[in-house]
Order: sequence, then structure tokens, then C-alpha cells
Amino acid sequence: MTELRWNPTVREWVSTASHRQERPQMPKDWCPFCPGSGRVPDHYDVYIYPNDFPAFSIPAREPAIQGDDFYRVGRSHGKCDVVLYHPDHHTSLPQLPLGHLVKLVRLLRLWRRRFEELKATPGIRYVLIFENKGAVIGVTMPHPHGQIYAFPIIPPRLKLELAAARAHQRRRRRCLFCDILKKERDDGRRIITENATFTAFIPFYARWPYEVHIYPRRHLEALDAFRPAEERGLAEILKWVTQKYDNLFGMSFPYMMLLHQAPTRGQFPYFHFHIEFYPPHRSKDKLKYLASVESGAGTFLNDSLAEEKAAELRAVPPVRRGELAGSGKQ
Repeated sequence: MTELRWNPTVREWVSTASHRQERPQMPKDWCPFCPGSGRVPDHYDVYIYPNDFPAFSIPAREPAIQGDDFYRVGRSHGKCDVVLYHPDHHTSLPQLPLGHLVKLVRLLRLWRRRFEELKATPGIRYVLIFENKGAVIGVTMPHPHGQIYAFPIIPPRLKLELAAARAHQRRRRRCLFCDILKKERDDGRRIITENATFTAFIPFYARWPYEVHIYPRRHLEALDAFRPAEERGLAEILKWVTQKYDNLFGMSFPYMMLLHQAPTRGQFPYFHFHIEFYPPHRSKDKLKYLASVESGAGTFLNDSLAEEKAAELRAVPPVRRGELAGSGKQ
């Protein structure tokens, strides 16, 4: 059963999806995402797979309970996709051979095509593209993949970003994110890596010790505004950042990766596409837990300095510069 329930204390929707309790937990002898499973093509590079346990669907299911004007209930109208990065069950985005860089570009184009399809779908207000990597994040299927959720609402975190960006534009007549990018590049201490089209950095206000944000140099709102050079530039810098993560502690580094872009309905010229990574590790053997202050009060406690963590990541080698077709600063 899926539905939306309104929380009047913070004025936001909660998605309930009780059938997701039935999801398989890290199966060892069978994977529906592998070629030969009968669930996906026997040969693919990247592939979109409909989520078997979607939180949103079209048509939306009937809610389990009837709401009223106080406890409002809404339909979970939307789509949930799984995006398979590669047929190899035992690889990951940073481990893909350099010869497969073009496949990362294909992945970006698959993201873009699906974004455009969902953007045109009636009732969809936001398309969130993301990846959960690693068992400590809660991943239930280890095959390399990301996800795409098409929401009937604008998620709360994105609402806050939109409101801040709109207020900054009205007050200073400039893009908030362009100003952040300029501030970070002028300072330089928190820059991780950059190329001709994108810059990766740990923001001044990072909540997670190794939180990395990737900003395009050009102001653009969403994936459908990308130029070919930006597609390749983003594929390149995604590989650099995720390889730095893996090389930092010599392990497959877990993270949450989210693409922040403008909503699908309305005009948002003040919003600036960007990607945010939230890795749970604060050291090789210690995790950053979201305990009472973070989860209950919404205030993050970061027990590290962004400048120091950025220096650590900057010093870690990604792929060698000469191994990529583009040129960039690592």
C-alpha cells in the first residue's frame, strides 16, 4: 500500500509504502539486474528497470485510509525507476575501466532522456535522480545502480533550496549558487578537482565530513540544458570524485549521491543544477551517525573542518590526467 500522509507539525508530506517491507535483502545467489536473470536484457550497457517495490506509481493506488482536513491523505502518484550502470554485478561507478567513459556519458544521456519523459508526465512536480551505494547506506541490492523518483510534490529539502535561491536573487540580483561557486573557487582551500565545465568541492557549510558538491561553471537549471561538452565533463568529474573516494581509504566508499535540479513545473531561472554527495564515513573505521541533534532537531554536527577534509581528498590521486581525453585540474 502506498500513499502520502500530511504532517501538520512541519507542513510536509510523508510517503508510506508498506509493501517495500518485502524487498529482498542483499541476495547472494540471484540478482534480477544481471544478464541471464530473465528480468533484464542479456546484453546492455546502461538500462532503466522499473522498480519492483515502488513508493510511487501511475496510476496511483487507493490510499489505505481516508483522510480529512486535518490529517490529509494524498495519492502516491509518480514513478520509481532503477538505473543499471553496468551488467557486471561486482563493479561500481568508479571502478569502470577508462575505456567505458563513453558509457558514463551514455548514462548521463539516459538520465537526461528519462528526466525529459518524466518532466512531461502530468502530475509530476519533481524528478530526483540519486544513487545509494554501500550496505551501510541501506542498499538492498548490491548490483551497481542508481534510482530515479518522480514525485507529485517538491521534496522538503529542495523547497528550502528553492526558497533560499529565490530570496538571494531578489535581494542581490545574482544566482546564489553562482556566488557559492565563485566564493569557493576564489578561496581554493575546499576545491577537490575541476575541469573545463565542472568544479567539485567540499562546501564551507558541509554537514558530512567528506561531503562533496559538483557545480557546473555555466548557469543551468536541469539536465535538459546540458551541452555535449558538459555531458562529457560531468562524466569525467564523477569518475574523478568517486575514484578519490575509493582511493582515500582503499575501499569501495559508500555514499548517497543526489542530483539537485529545478522542478518540472514553473519557471526557476534562479536555480542552479548541482550534485551533492553524502558519504557516511568520518574515518576509515568510523561512521557519521544521524542521532538526536541531527534527526530530531535538524541541526548537523560536523566533527571535522571542511578545509582539512578537502586537503585529504585533493591529495588522493584519481585516474591519471593523461588517461582521459579531456584536460582538467585534479
